[in-house]
Amino acid sequence: MKGRIHSIETCGTVDGPGLRYIIFMQGCPLRCQFCHNPDTWKIGDGKEMTVNELVTDIEDYLPFFQASGGGVTVSGGEPLLHVKFLIALFKELKELGIHTAIDTAGGCFSKSPTFLKQLDELLELTDLVLMDIKQIDPVKHKVLTGMSNEHILTLARYLDEKGIPVWIRHVLVPGHSDNDEDLKQLSYFIHTLNNVKKIEVLPYHKMGVYKWEALGLNYPLEGVNPPTEARIQNASKILNA
Repeated sequence: MKGRIHSIETCGTVDGPGLRYIIFMQGCPLRCQFCHNPDTWKIGDGKEMTVNELVTDIEDYLPFFQASGGGVTVSGGEPLLHVKFLIALFKELKELGIHTAIDTAGGCFSKSPTFLKQLDELLELTDLVLMDIKQIDPVKHKVLTGMSNEHILTLARYLDEKGIPVWIRHVLVPGHSDNDEDLKQLSYFIHTLNNVKKIEVLPYHKMGVYKWEALGLNYPLEGVNPPTEARIQNASKILNA
């Protein structure tokens, strides 16, 4: 089984508990205006790697996982574009007793029987889902990401039905996802779910702007600055209320 891999980070500390081996998959249906990895968007790009190649490399980090309570996180791009590959990978990781996590924006979630059957098999092998919710307002979400959030919120509810532990993550973008009323609506939605173990506010940053320029793309948030510490704390307070 082969997958399209954009890149790998071997000692991540922010994408799940403990030290993480993070696999960034290639391909994403969203076009977030604040994306810091636009080079992951194109489906079919990236380096082909087999499950065995990844597992062989991952095994070297077992002592770090065991000492820190860490494991492997598959991110992107959008990892749920690669469900079959993730199933094969996570089966091998579970044989090694490794904690597994998926970092998803849910952009390709579908309630088709075929997709749900594969997703259910994957979720049985998944210890944690990091769920990115960019904007609760559907109109603002489409402006910000190029897509409606209807199926994304449906995925959040589906994970709740399945009892999958979830960390909700919200990128705080001044003028786009930093409105108190929107944050209150998002907080209300989050608190209708019973599987949320943590809520994280991720401050918008400009570290990926150079990638847009390298790809010949106009960066849409050129005049937007990162949020102040006061706004970050405000958002955290509202979402965790």
